[in-house]
Amino acid sequence: MSFVLVHGAGVGASCWEPLLPLLEGDTLAVDLPGRGERRSVDPRSVTLADCAAALVEDVEAANLEDIVLVAHSFAGVTAPLAMSALADRLRHVVFLSAVVPPVGTRVIDQIDPDVRVAVEASIEGGVYRQDPLGAAAMLCNDMDAEQTDWMIDQLVDDSGALLTEFVDLSGLRADVPRTYVRLTKDTCYPPELQERSAAVVGGDTVFLDSGHMAMVTIPDRVAALLDTLAS
Repeated sequence: MSFVLVHGAGVGASCWEPLLPLLEGDTLAVDLPGRGERRSVDPRSVTLADCAAALVEDVEAANLEDIVLVAHSFAGVTAPLAMSALADRLRHVVFLSAVVPPVGTRVIDQIDPDVRVAVEASIEGGVYRQDPLGAAAMLCNDMDAEQTDWMIDQLVDDSGALLTEFVDLSGLRADVPRTYVRLTKDTCYPPELQERSAAVVGGDTVFLDSGHMAMVTIPDRVAALLDTLAS
């Protein structure tokens, strides 16, 4: 069994560091184009297809099978693009407070209006760059000072175009078990929007009492949940 973890917008694979030591089995935290191991890619050029291709590339390079794929936040529109290609390798797909808007819409159309204003203000020259104070309000509302400082250090530039690209969710038709994890204290992607995304995803729904970055604030509970879903 293996775990493949896909980050959301404005961060890279490093956001999973508190969780990785707690998981049983092989683990792979993917850096999508424009950050981390793929930082040489200009974020302004990145598309959703590029993100899905990077995910598939890393899984195939690591030759992973029997995978629990975990898609956090904005990765909710990356994972479906890769599910068809990876279907034979997948044991379960977990959508962790993941943004999964209806087919034919854009992510920017589906997020909370207050968050949308902050996001749009953070896009300049095609680059999405989060203001640390705004990011702290959206991502760190349930963190202590040390966790907040660490989280802010993980922020990276991202592609503004990804937020306005129309989504392709055809991969959700793959016959793979899936679970949507709703985070009850999430101020970045509030519970009512998580409910809508969970309906699009289908499958099961579970709840965790956490803000948006549950892998940072309650990594032990996230690990326990993932191990349970894997079994």
